[in-house]
Amino acid sequence: MKGLMETGLAASRILAERTILVHVQLPADRVRGHDPLAELRALADTAGVHVVGELTQNLKQPRGATYLGKGKVEELAAMASSLQARVVILDNDLSPSQVQGLEEAIRCKVLDRSELILDIFANRATTRQAQLQVEIAQLQYTAPRLRAMWAHLGQVTGGAPVGVGTRGPGEQQLEIDRRLVKARLDRLRGELQEIAGRKSREVQARRTEHFTVGLVGYTNAGKSSLFNALTRGGAFANDQLFATLGTRVEQWNLGGGNTCMLSDTVGFIRELPHHLVASFRSTLEDAVHAHMLLLVVDAGDPLAAEHLEVVQATLDEIGATEPQRVLVLNKVDRLADGPRGAAHGVRPLAEWHRLHPDAMAVSARTGTGLVQLAAAVLERMKGAVRTLHVEVPLRDARTVDFLEKRCPVHGREYADGSVTLHVEIGRRQVDQLLARGAAFRIEGMPAAEFVRARWDPAPARPDRGLPPHERMVAEG
Repeated sequence: MKGLMETGLAASRILAERTILVHVQLPADRVRGHDPLAELRALADTAGVHVVGELTQNLKQPRGATYLGKGKVEELAAMASSLQARVVILDNDLSPSQVQGLEEAIRCKVLDRSELILDIFANRATTRQAQLQVEIAQLQYTAPRLRAMWAHLGQVTGGAPVGVGTRGPGEQQLEIDRRLVKARLDRLRGELQEIAGRKSREVQARRTEHFTVGLVGYTNAGKSSLFNALTRGGAFANDQLFATLGTRVEQWNLGGGNTCMLSDTVGFIRELPHHLVASFRSTLEDAVHAHMLLLVVDAGDPLAAEHLEVVQATLDEIGATEPQRVLVLNKVDRLADGPRGAAHGVRPLAEWHRLHPDAMAVSARTGTGLVQLAAAVLERMKGAVRTLHVEVPLRDARTVDFLEKRCPVHGREYADGSVTLHVEIGRRQVDQLLARGAAFRIEGMPAAEFVRARWDPAPARPDRGLPPHERMVAEG
């Protein structure tokens, strides 16, 4: 078990090892620009490995035993020997038998894409929640591969007959490992469930008290830099994949006394290991339950359109289908004069706006478009705005303060124990007050009754439904 826990479940410890990168292009794969190894190279750089060689192959279908074709396996073995490489990383997911077959053929340690990503996450996880999530994902990934990790598969004690009463001492090491993995998984899942429960309650409370906005996007799209530019900052921002593994939440001042809570989340990536998606579902709780999501893409990346598709699909996979989605084109300052702006295949802004008319062009580095982005979020936060008379008991100082600070007030009339404010108020602001349990009247009617009877329900978005509490108010 010592070998399993130290080599199979811990991080791969590939730091600074001489490594060869391999990419196999299959007919079903989309063409990934002119450099199919670009993303794997960035992942390897993030992991800290020393890349000494690269190899690509086009195949109609993977070879069962080694994934690569026979000739390429021989070429890879010769390359590994001449370059003194100790690790080979494939930009594809391999079965346990394929990993074993390749390692025997080239006499090097072989990692696939999922194992490399898990290694990066293991080295970057700092919070207890992230560490639990990573270890669970590693265990789930490693469990089916235990057979390949034990070449001997011998009995723990030799000579004992197999049968009732004798199986315990003579059990295979593989079966012992499987039991230990299952027991540890159960314990880790229980601990993570407790943390996830607290996290879920915090998110729901924040959603009730505030309008919540989540920054989501492909890894290294500039989400953390944008988060720091919009809020008091504090998020770790670096030009590396998966610089952010946890979720950070700060207040974002939208102007006019209006604020929302902005969250910075872990970046997505194509073919993210499904175990990791499942494990990080609680980390992405803010995205799932946000009122609104800002989908951040690096406008200067030739693969930005493909990255956006990955983000949309991942959001659907984790259940973040309720929040309204707004596309944010980040790093537009690089389009005009930076080297990436002249890169072949970069989609012009005019094309982005033709395909996505509501897309917002911004630059976290220069501040371009940030004021307009805040105004657009504020408009969506308020919803349809109407000028109305809102009566609030004076004892409800919290609601009075909300209206005074967040809505333009055109007049005030005081009566016994109440104040009637003539205000410009948005539909979502009314819903927010109702969600808080505030007791107030609009145009002489209970607020919820007024919304049902006289305020036309906000039109449902064709691609996303209204949040549950808004549907309840709209439908009565």
